[in-house]
Order: sequence, then C-alpha cells, then structure tokens
Amino acid sequence: MMATATIRCSGQLARSQTGAAASLTCFHSPYSTDVRQIKNPDLSALRRGTGGRSSFNGIVATVFGASGFLGRYLCNRLGKIGTQLIIPYRGDHYDVLRLKLVGDLGQVLFQPYDLRDMESIRKAVKYSNVVINLVGRDWETKNFKFDDVHVKGARAIAQAAQEACVEKFIHVSALSAKEKPLPLVLPKGSQFFASKWRGEQAVREEFPDAIIFRPGTMYGQEDRFLRYYAHVWRRQFQWLPLWMKGEATIKQPVFVSDVAAAIVNAIKDPDSSGKIFQAVGPKRYKLSDLVDWFFRVMRRDEKWGYWRYDMRYDPVFKARVTLTEMICPGWPVGYLHWEGIEKEHTSDELVEGVPTLEDLGLVLTEMEDQIPWELKPFRHAAYYDEELGEFEKPAPPPVIG
Repeated sequence: MMATATIRCSGQLARSQTGAAASLTCFHSPYSTDVRQIKNPDLSALRRGTGGRSSFNGIVATVFGASGFLGRYLCNRLGKIGTQLIIPYRGDHYDVLRLKLVGDLGQVLFQPYDLRDMESIRKAVKYSNVVINLVGRDWETKNFKFDDVHVKGARAIAQAAQEACVEKFIHVSALSAKEKPLPLVLPKGSQFFASKWRGEQAVREEFPDAIIFRPGTMYGQEDRFLRYYAHVWRRQFQWLPLWMKGEATIKQPVFVSDVAAAIVNAIKDPDSSGKIFQAVGPKRYKLSDLVDWFFRVMRRDEKWGYWRYDMRYDPVFKARVTLTEMICPGWPVGYLHWEGIEKEHTSDELVEGVPTLEDLGLVLTEMEDQIPWELKPFRHAAYYDEELGEFEKPAPPPVIG
C-alpha cells in the first residue's frame, strides 16, 4: 500500500513527500477544506533539461508589470534559465506580444487582468510558485492615482499570492520610499515615494515573508534617466536647468540588468525570504557631474553651447513643465512633469545595515563601462564617420566617497 502524506500551508507552500503519493491542503482560512490530490507537490521534481532556455527549472513565475522597463530585462533572464512565465497584461495584447520570445515555445503564457479585479489577479497567480510585482506609475492619470497602483494594487497582488500559497513573493518598491519625504520642489514632497512606502506596509501585512527590492535610479535601454536628459524638451534650447544646479543631489545609478539578475538570484536563494534589498550601483556621484558627463559623451559640451544653471530662477522652464502636464496628462512629453522633477533631485540615500545587490552575489556594472554605449545614438553628428582617435575620450565624472 502507498503511504500518503498531508502537506499543510498557510501563506508559504510547505513541501513533503512520503512514498509515491502525497496530498496538498492549502488553508485560505482556518475553516478551509480545500484538498487537492497530486502525486508530487514539489515542482522542482518536475525539472527537465540542463538548465538552459529549452529546459524547465521548476519555477513558474507570474510577473506583473512585465511590459515595463525592468520587466523586459527580468523576463528575458528568467526565460533563459528555463522558467515558465505567466505574464498578466491589460489593454491591447500587442503591447506584450514581443515578450513571447523571452522563453522557449510554450513556456510564456499571457493572462488578461485588471488591477482592480481581484478574481483576474487570482487567476494569474493560481499555478505559480513565484509572483513578482513590478507594477508602478511615475505620474498619476485620471484612471490611476499613486495609491491605486502602489498601495491598493500591491495589496491585492500580495493577498492573491498569499491565498495561492506562493513560495516567494517579490515586490519592487523605491530606494527613497518614506512615510514623509523631504520636500524639495513640491510643497508636500514626492507623493510617488510616499505611496511606495505605504505599498511596502500593505505588502508586509498581506505577505509577511515578501522580498522587497528598493531600486535607486536605473539606467539602460529605453530608460527614463539617460533619455530624459537627452530629450530636447528637457532642455532650454542648449541650456540645462537643474534644481540648485544639481550640486545638492547625490545619485548612485544602477544598471537595470543588474537589478534583474539580483531578482533572479533572490528567487534561488533560500535565505532571501522576508528581506529588503537596496538596489544601487557601485559608485556615488553628484547629479551635476553626471549630467555634465552625459553631455560630454553626446559631444554636446561647452563647445556646442551646453550650460547648466539653477532652475529656481527660470520662470519660463517652470511654466513649460506646468503646461506639459496640462496638455499631456496621460503621457508627458519627454517625461517632463513636476513629480518627475521632484524625484530627479531627490538624493539616493542608503539605510545602514540593509543588504544591497552585492549580498546576492552580483558584481555590479560600472557606469563608465556602460554609458558610452547607451548614449551613442544621441551623439551630436551621430552619422559622422570619425577617424580612430579623432575625438578625445570624455573624462568620467568624479566619484563621491
């Protein structure tokens, strides 16, 4: 006779097996009687292949916000190691169609959902053992305010993951998330950071063992950092306005691919549950030095007419930011809006004792090695066929200790 074991889980999926059969009891409440008989509740036992793209590594991951900046990098990394991906999407399915290629045939599945529809979220996480929440908004719209996305939405996803007995829930917040952010440009400070802080508290209430990542300023292909400064709408002709000329802002930018790799490592790490990770790069710089360097790389330095000045004394630029928000509330031209200005000039501050990406075994990418490639399409006279050594190599920005 086959021996049978009963596995009980509450929020985390407990794994056990005796003999050739086992049963899984998932308690959604103290009075739950939902019992599903399966031969082996451990998905890792179903692993197949050598661990590459055409394998199955035992991870079934639902990635909310997969079509965003970080989501595309993360899905690509997960697909490379044989993860089965469930990608919830809203709106037109053509917006996420390109993500079909991040995994092998049949390994990338799509599920329509609405962040305000709890049942659609439950369907998306029903068969997963890992759930990742990357959903976020950089500005508010008439349909979604910051709290709708960062607090209510995060709570709903965490609650659904808890009910589905998900093994690991990963939530992406923000480095400067605080209950009361220090105001710089806006009178009340960044409501983006405040809502991100409330979202962390909501996630902890629903899923206490959630893994939280707090990324700082991320850069990479199709980012909103390098391309923000390269955009003509951010500048005043050839002049660049920054709050206090950028001298009072410290940034520690991180390459987006490093953040994606860290999330994958956190999924594999058995000791990562319940931890917070600060996702920042290896070096700290003044914002003023960074922006000057970007324009040197783009061959738009002082010889071109570049000049950085204090935006506090420029009413024309302030009027343009306000006008951009009024005319384009859904998608501001050049990502220019007041909440973005506030975030842009908020320094990246680390909390002592909180782990960073190095604690997940990463060797971080240095900006000096990556930025010239990222900004190459934005160089002045980009189609000029230069001779080797014709242009002097731009001096990198000074590092703050």
